[in-house]
Amino acid sequence: MGGNNALNVNAGIGGTPLEQITVRGSDWYWAVTAIMMASTFAFVGLSYTQPRSHRIFHYITASITLVAAIAYYTMASGLGQVPIQTEFIRSSSKVGGIPGGTREIYYVRYIDWVVTTPLLLLDLLLTAGMPWPTILYTLLIDEVMIVTGLVGALTYTSYKWGYFVFGNVAFLFVAWNVVVVARNHARAIGPDVSKIFLICGVWTIGLWFLYPIAWGLSEGGNVIAADSEAVFYGILDVLAKPVFGALLLWGHRNIDPARLGLSIRDYEDVSGRTNGGQTEKHPHTTVGTNGTNGHTNGTTAAATETV
Repeated sequence: MGGNNALNVNAGIGGTPLEQITVRGSDWYWAVTAIMMASTFAFVGLSYTQPRSHRIFHYITASITLVAAIAYYTMASGLGQVPIQTEFIRSSSKVGGIPGGTREIYYVRYIDWVVTTPLLLLDLLLTAGMPWPTILYTLLIDEVMIVTGLVGALTYTSYKWGYFVFGNVAFLFVAWNVVVVARNHARAIGPDVSKIFLICGVWTIGLWFLYPIAWGLSEGGNVIAADSEAVFYGILDVLAKPVFGALLLWGHRNIDPARLGLSIRDYEDVSGRTNGGQTEKHPHTTVGTNGTNGHTNGTTAAATETV
């Protein structure tokens, strides 16, 4: 039988919500899956134009789109969701406008985000040469943002809005670290790094401000239909992942990771050479580091750390 039959094949798995995507929504999810997979192959392919020691941003970015592709494959198949009773009963039949109506909540979307949003931030914060303690703390707060969003989506009482507030407070902390703190670090490295960080940082945080709106209209407020939710989130994810990745890698094409404090050794870049059974050591030197990822006290030097 031709056409998209995924929803029929997987009908009833995880429960059957009243408000769920139709074939049109599934088709859109399949299209996003294809975009994510194509982007993954493109980013991996581009990595081969760089020496192995310069591929860290290619690998991180390709990982983002790969995880997203798997999540969208799952959603396109009608899997990775659970029916949750809606808090608000709308008059429109498009959003399950009857008492006791349920709406499908794609928990797999949040599994995607709990993996990919820290990787997106890692791309940005490594670009800015941020200190590792700040990077790790920012990633932790990002995880709080995603987990509270998931718990709120799975809650059918008004208590979901408490989690919504927690998530948005966490997001504002992340946005501050990216827009203000990291931007200052990027500016200190050089104008080329500052430019690409500003482009990608503003792009990402600007898009992330739209996600709470999408959440409030779909999982939170049950205002828009599941197909509309699919389109809203899908467009945001395409812009925030493949388009972001293309911008970031384009900006990094002439930037040596060592300038960002990332001294990455390839297996050919041995620290010791064997000569007649003797190993000659070549120690690395770190100049006046102050515990940051990319900066030194008056001197920019490649850190001895291997990433």
